[in-house]
Amino acid sequence: MSVPKYTPNIAIKRLLNSNRKVIREKLPLKNPKEQKARDYQKKLLMKKAREYLPYRLEYFAKLYGYSYNKCRLSHANTRWGSCSSNRTISLNIGLMKVPEILRDYVILHELAHLNHMDHSKAFWAEVGLHDKNYKIHEKKLKNFSPGL
Repeated sequence: MSVPKYTPNIAIKRLLNSNRKVIREKLPLKNPKEQKARDYQKKLLMKKAREYLPYRLEYFAKLYGYSYNKCRLSHANTRWGSCSSNRTISLNIGLMKVPEILRDYVILHELAHLNHMDHSKAFWAEVGLHDKNYKIHEKKLKNFSPGL
């Protein structure tokens, strides 16, 4: 709830108490069983991701001569990966739910960002050097969601 700074706390409490039923109806309540299942799935994916993604990233970096500073694992709802200007590559733990060839595509995509921080023709040419079928992989990846 946002209110002006000068609003007395007692007025805020009265408003909340008088509208408690309406507020509860509007708020989406999470089913405890569903939430517990999501938490477990996230924990399991994080464990698998820690055991796999940093090593796969390192493998391709060495194979193709890339140098990055850090690998970070995330669980973003909208991104499979990212590459920051300080050379940190972030990979979504949701990658563990997609076929290996698509995981590799995302890793190669992020490694190419180390040399091209955009999606220019030069960037896509570099991705294509390491993944000849990157257009197919990019299209197939759209059938999956990075969120849990």
